[in-house]
Amino acid sequence: MQLEQLSLLNYKNFESQSFTFDAKINCFVGQNGVGKTNVLDAIYHLSFGKSYFNPITGQNMRHGTDFFVVEGSYLKNGRPEKINVSAKRGNKKIVKRNAKVYEKFSEHIGFLPLVLISPADRDLIVEGSDTRRKFIDGVISQADPSYLQHLINYNKVLLQRNSLLKYFAANQTHNQDTLDIYDEQLTQYGTLIFEKRAAFLEEFLPIFLARHKVISNSSEKVSLIYKSQLEDATLLSLLKNNISKDKMMQYTGFGIHKDDLVFEIDGHPIKKFGSQGQQKSFLIALKLAQFDFIKKINGVTPILLLDDIFDKLDQQRVAQIIKLVHDDSFGQIFISDTHAQRTEAVVKEIHKSYMLFKL
Repeated sequence: MQLEQLSLLNYKNFESQSFTFDAKINCFVGQNGVGKTNVLDAIYHLSFGKSYFNPITGQNMRHGTDFFVVEGSYLKNGRPEKINVSAKRGNKKIVKRNAKVYEKFSEHIGFLPLVLISPADRDLIVEGSDTRRKFIDGVISQADPSYLQHLINYNKVLLQRNSLLKYFAANQTHNQDTLDIYDEQLTQYGTLIFEKRAAFLEEFLPIFLARHKVISNSSEKVSLIYKSQLEDATLLSLLKNNISKDKMMQYTGFGIHKDDLVFEIDGHPIKKFGSQGQQKSFLIALKLAQFDFIKKINGVTPILLLDDIFDKLDQQRVAQIIKLVHDDSFGQIFISDTHAQRTEAVVKEIHKSYMLFKL
């Protein structure tokens, strides 16, 4: 799969800009603030229908304007594909494939597989469990459209159940029949999601460990541990046994929306016991494993975006990454960096065709 052309209109700091890309490596270089990361985010937008860095649609419009358009021309399995994402202030965002509007954004997820490695990934370590669940869900959803639909359904029912709990509290009432319906629906969707997450981690962990071994030169022992309340009890029993607590909190305190992915190094949380370099290696291995997993499941080589990573790593880790992307298993790669000479020196080592865009 290849992104051949990209057009931006009123997207972030770009008024109007078009790019034609190399099939292998494309580098965006320039000072901070010129829009290098914004170009990568536009490419991400075409795959996921949203920004990686700012999910608020209006804040992706250029200052002083009330709309944006991002359009990409792809070659996938020998066929041309045109994807268009547009938004107008006050209206619903529109995603089109070959001029046809998607009824649901979820139908598009996984069509253009993509992995982004960015300094912002550190949120996976320092932020709460919600960020790590989104990572798991994002990887599985690119490979399994039915999973994404289960997730959408679960979150919809969860919202309804929470609203019902608030209604009970406000009106000092209780309706067991309605509660039972929501409990059964949550159990149905939640159990499927739990099983798919567990199966995913079982398959994903060896891929991650293999990637980390190369990046870190086998110097650390790392692990990913999936934690869920459903390990010890069924979701239905958890919901039934804790209804008093839920009514008091006016919130559903048990379910797969409480799951977490624990990152460990040498048996300890990497957040507390990992150095900055160890955390960076961990995250890059995690994202490269994501790349491998999606490629294996989808049968399509994802596009790889490397945002400002050369500036955040020591020379040894940069050398390891270059060694990895030298492999023909990678397809099209997009890189952003503040130093043109450094970037060009790095990509020349890979011995692939490349283009350099100075912004």
